[in-house]
Amino acid sequence: MIYRRYTAFWAACLLLAVSVMQSSLHHLSWTWGVLPGLLVILGLYDLIQSRHSILRNYPLWGHFRFIFEFIRPEIRQYFVEGDTEERPFSRVQRSIVYQRAKNDPDSRPYGTELDVKAVGHEWISHSLAPTHIDGADFRVVVGPQRAQPYSMSIFNISAMSFGALSANAILALNLGAKKGNFAHDTGEGSLSKYHRQHGGDIIWEIGSGYFGCRNDDGSFNAEKFAKQASETQVKMIEIKLSQGAKPGHGGVLPAAKITAEIAETRGVPRGRDCVSPAAHSEFSSPRTLLEFVERLRNLSGGKPTGFKLCVGHPWEFFGIAKAMLETGILPDFIVVDGAEGGTGAAPLEFTDHIGVPLQEGLLLVHNTLVGIGLREKIRIGASGKIITAFDIARTLAIGADWVNSARGFMFAVGCIQAQTCHSGRCPTGVATQDPVRQRALVVPDKSERVHSFHHNTLKAFQEIVQAAGLRHPAELRAHHIVRRVSSHEVQLMSDLLKYLEPGDLLHGRYRYRLFEQWWPIASADSFSPRAELAVA
Repeated sequence: MIYRRYTAFWAACLLLAVSVMQSSLHHLSWTWGVLPGLLVILGLYDLIQSRHSILRNYPLWGHFRFIFEFIRPEIRQYFVEGDTEERPFSRVQRSIVYQRAKNDPDSRPYGTELDVKAVGHEWISHSLAPTHIDGADFRVVVGPQRAQPYSMSIFNISAMSFGALSANAILALNLGAKKGNFAHDTGEGSLSKYHRQHGGDIIWEIGSGYFGCRNDDGSFNAEKFAKQASETQVKMIEIKLSQGAKPGHGGVLPAAKITAEIAETRGVPRGRDCVSPAAHSEFSSPRTLLEFVERLRNLSGGKPTGFKLCVGHPWEFFGIAKAMLETGILPDFIVVDGAEGGTGAAPLEFTDHIGVPLQEGLLLVHNTLVGIGLREKIRIGASGKIITAFDIARTLAIGADWVNSARGFMFAVGCIQAQTCHSGRCPTGVATQDPVRQRALVVPDKSERVHSFHHNTLKAFQEIVQAAGLRHPAELRAHHIVRRVSSHEVQLMSDLLKYLEPGDLLHGRYRYRLFEQWWPIASADSFSPRAELAVA
């Protein structure tokens, strides 16, 4: 039995011996023995190397295991994966982006491929009196009371940094945003020259590394911030508290990956790892967070300023809400990032098991603002696996004012979900700094696809809103969404999700246990709960 493991190696040895004999007897060229010789050398190396046990036990044969493992994602995607399997995005989801980006027909013949009897299937109730809406350029005004309010599209490009994405990808995304008059979030990697080149609207995200507005020691530099924030192209300022991919983790960009352009954009030295701390150094409590929001708003000349977070401990956001009431300082917007979001690589445990998913996080933020009577003064954005017009409608119905999409626009710009974003070997030039690889991404063509994906998705969304008998997306509510809860029962989302009424928290009407348990122990002066009131 033991010799079966070495069959390939013995065969290579035999083939080498035969080749040598044939060459000697018939005066053939020695090149006949090159391939068998190389296989024998490889087999010998397999036997003596100490890194891979499988190769020591199965010389030559073992390499097939690594080959198949290497191409497994492609085999699965092209030959095995079902059309509706979401891992993380289904072929149907990817196809709808590609079709809309290319202005190809996106209709489906012969009925749905979804199992409408499956638990979790959702739909929107339609009206027998559909409406007609002139145009699909739906917008929401953020910071109407500020010196420089921003009228933004309800569908925008979510945070993706230059460095994570290639220069050509950033150029294509921003040019597409310019053509379609929607917003492009910079991600925490700061505002690069590629964001500036085409002049598309920018939401400047400020992370814990303060890239683009930092001192040499990593602390915040107000003068550098004010200089960039004053640029006309920058429409809003967003403080990143956490992100869906790896909330509470921070990150490190290795020194080897820091090019001269990335170093210049972020304001960091080359030759050293670029660290994004897990926490900000400019604030340490809900109260000081809001003071930082106010400071950035003033430094930017009165541009709408808010923050983004993936919801974690509920008492921490409740503490921010209490700080709003006590200080009178309000963010102009809050972006809720669902734990299912994330374009870059993250530790498996963080990807799968850290952070609150979008539905629950959005509901908590919306309910809290309603409960303290401030919902009408603060806009809410949302992001997390938003691809289709139905995704937009569902998210707005739960409580958002606008949505952001990262991976949707990555598909539009050419991503094929190869899931090699962290390796630098992106096959389409989207998530790489390799100048040769990113040449494959032709900016004029891909920017038009970005624009078309945005336009056609909002056109489909317009048709959904009309079919529901509504006159504006702002009329969408949870009762418009129906969810199957068993093979024989469906319920309105408004019955499944619990909503507060205006002022409930101010008057001690908690309505359900989440608020009853955690609202009383939240503090405006600390992200930690008030120990004397904590409930076991």
